[in-house]
This record gives sequence, structure tokens and C-alpha cells, in this order.
Amino acid sequence: MSGISTSQYSHYHSKVARNRATSEPAWVRYLLIGTALSFLSLFLFVPLAAVFTEALRKGFDTYVTALVDPDALAAIKLTFIAAIIAVPLNLVFGVSAAWAITKFEFKGKSILITLIDLPFAVSPVIAGLIYVLIFGLQGWFGSYLVDNDIKIIFAVPGIVLATIFVTFPFVARELIPLMQAQGKDEEEAGLVLGASGWQILWRITLPNVKWGLLYGVILTNARAMGEFGAVSVVSGHIRGMTNTMPLHVEILYNEYNYAAAFAVASLLALLALVTLALKTYVEWHAAHDASLAEDASK
Repeated sequence: MSGISTSQYSHYHSKVARNRATSEPAWVRYLLIGTALSFLSLFLFVPLAAVFTEALRKGFDTYVTALVDPDALAAIKLTFIAAIIAVPLNLVFGVSAAWAITKFEFKGKSILITLIDLPFAVSPVIAGLIYVLIFGLQGWFGSYLVDNDIKIIFAVPGIVLATIFVTFPFVARELIPLMQAQGKDEEEAGLVLGASGWQILWRITLPNVKWGLLYGVILTNARAMGEFGAVSVVSGHIRGMTNTMPLHVEILYNEYNYAAAFAVASLLALLALVTLALKTYVEWHAAHDASLAEDASK
């Protein structure tokens, strides 16, 4: 073993042991890979291909006409408005909640963690009905809103509120385990050196969790643009005013306008593919940084 250090020799043998422990017969690997590819083809590739095929079935001119229709443009605009408002607000909430949960001990901490997961457990339709109960004409604040000519339900504010509700766990849920793994040592060192709370947040905490933060933002944006259930309840389905892209697709499909429905659906599919590409990019960078950090620590 001349020229090989003890640590290198130990690392080599541990790597070999891991490979032996996780190795399987070739037929098992091929079976698992084939099963995964079959499911992906059946539930992902084929539906995506069908969407684009149907969208372009009547020609590219018909496709473009469906997308530049005033109602379609209004739906696209509203979808982006809801996402542009919901994502930054959820970013602020996610960072604040993750910081509070991982850095402080307080009564009700477990309750806060449970409440963050609430949108995962509650049906989006129920979430929409909750907002109708609170802000609807017969709701708790209905008479006050009517008297002051404030519109929330069947208007843009209701759509934004419903979007925020269904998306607020994503950033927090990505950051909480990362901040817990990070620990408090670096923050405490910064505090001893005289750094303020904002300096610790911007120069220590956020750089350490930047990829998880970006990943959470990407997931939040994808859910915000694709949300249907909660938004459907509070929107009122007013064409050109309160329809987002998913709602516009439903209306067109129910009217048997399949070419236009699949055209708008294809735009949503393209946004989903862009989101997937960004997600893959973030995961690759996160893994690359983790590998560099692991190599540096050896």
C-alpha cells in the first residue's frame, strides 16, 4: 500500500462495501428501470405528447389564434399576477417560519409546524369554501365588504388569497430541514463577532440554504400557476376577468372547443417543463456544492 494513506485506504474499502451492499442481480435492475420507464411513459410522456398533438391538430394558425384570444390573454395575465404576488409573500413567510422554528424554542412550536402542513391535508376546494365563508356575500365580513364596495370573492384578491393558501408550505418545508442540519454554530460565531441579526441572515444563513430556497420558490411558482380547486371556488368563472389558465381550459373543454383548450393546456405544459428544467438545474447545483463541501472536509 505504498503511497496510499490510511484514510484513502479506509475510504476505498467503505466505498466497495457500499457497492456490494447495494448491488443487485442484473435482471432486478433491468426490471426496476423498466417499471419506472413504463410508468413515466404511461403517466407523463404519453399525456404530454397528446396535449401538444391535440393543440396543433388544426394547424399552427389555429393554435396561435387560441392563445391570442382576449379571454385567453386575460387568463394568462391573471395566472401570472397571482403567481407574482403569491410567490414573494410565501418566500417571506417561509424564511420567517423556518428561522423561527429552527433557531428559537417557544410554546406552540409543534402547533406551528402542524399548521404549516395544513394545506397538504385540506382539500383545495375546502380552502376555497373557507374564503367564501369569510369574505362571501353571506360571510362573516360580507356586509362590511359590500358597504365599503370591497370585492374579494369573485375578484382578483380572492384568487390571490386562495393561491397563497395552497402554496405557503413549500418554501418553509424546504428550508426547515436544511436549517436544522446547518445548526446554530455559524450564527452564534457571527453573533460573538458582533454581527447583527440581519447580517447573520443575509451573510450566513441564506447563503447556506440558497439552493433549497430557490427550489422552494420554483415549487411554489409551479403550484401557483397550476392551481385549480381553490381558485375555481372563489373565482366565479367570469370570462376575461377571474379565469386563470386552468379555469379557462376547463371552460373551453366544456364548450367542446378542444383545439383552443389544448392550446392553452400546452402553454401550461410548457411552463411545467420549464419548471422541471429549473428544478433539475437547482438539484444539480445543490449536489455539486455538497460534493465540493464533502471533498473539502476530507
